[in-house]
Amino acid sequence: MRIVVRDGITLSARVWMPEDAKTTPLPAILEILPYRKRDGTNARDATTHAKFSQHGYVCLRVDLRGCGESEGLFEDEYSEQELSDIEDVIGWISQQPWCSGAVGIMGISWGGFNGLQTAARRPPALKAVISLCSSVDRFADDIHYKGGCQLMENIGWAATATSWFSMPPDPLLVGDDWRDIWLERLENTPPLINKWQQHSSKDSYWKHGSVSEDFSQIEAAVLVIGGWHDGYRNTAAKLLKGGTSGPVKAIMGPWNHKYPHLATPEPRMDFVSEALRWWDRWLKDAPNSVDDDPDYRVYLMGGYILN
Repeated sequence: MRIVVRDGITLSARVWMPEDAKTTPLPAILEILPYRKRDGTNARDATTHAKFSQHGYVCLRVDLRGCGESEGLFEDEYSEQELSDIEDVIGWISQQPWCSGAVGIMGISWGGFNGLQTAARRPPALKAVISLCSSVDRFADDIHYKGGCQLMENIGWAATATSWFSMPPDPLLVGDDWRDIWLERLENTPPLINKWQQHSSKDSYWKHGSVSEDFSQIEAAVLVIGGWHDGYRNTAAKLLKGGTSGPVKAIMGPWNHKYPHLATPEPRMDFVSEALRWWDRWLKDAPNSVDDDPDYRVYLMGGYILN
């Protein structure tokens, strides 16, 4: 599908839709990333969205503006343009005849970030969030700076992102214009490292998109999942203590920076089943035991001695 946002740019979406959505509108689940749905996250998406759709959800994996087969040009991570586009996508989804009007957003890393950031903007149709391996503070708890010191990953990630976001679209989807689109991306993809190094303290640039500035802006129900072997280990505790306006539950496992049904080290978690419980409760208003879950479920690393 193509989704039109407010300035006329269209974003490219891959959609898993149950057949009965044509007659019985269903809730929708969105994951929107710069990581190219065709050749970037294709295999991973089959382990989540394809499964959710079998349980009565319309699932959409959307390429961000200027990435994959979406039109426009990429600006920066978590830019105002990105977040307003996501609001438009959620609004568009909620108005489709196959959607019940309830939308959830999920994602890991980038998608975990922008899911929380979008929730803080309160689009009316957004009812639930699942955020994995993410941060609530873009300056103090990301890969750019720690304790005021620049991290090496600030430089490494800038190189990776610049390479990733300037790649050509798939000619099979965009046709003969693919080369012109590619050249336009090559000419306009910004040198991200310049901006990140120019902002070496927590100023308005980093506060934008940092939901820790005001946790109460988040009204949607949030399930946050993290791993002890990941660099993003603080979000679960911070969200639980932060004072959001909606319900929050958290799970911490032994995992690295992956979805917990694919991650190492083991034991892994049945992420699809856990996510479906969350979606069913907050997108279908189905009575289940989610409300009775402990606020914080934690895998304990190492052992201890009982006297």
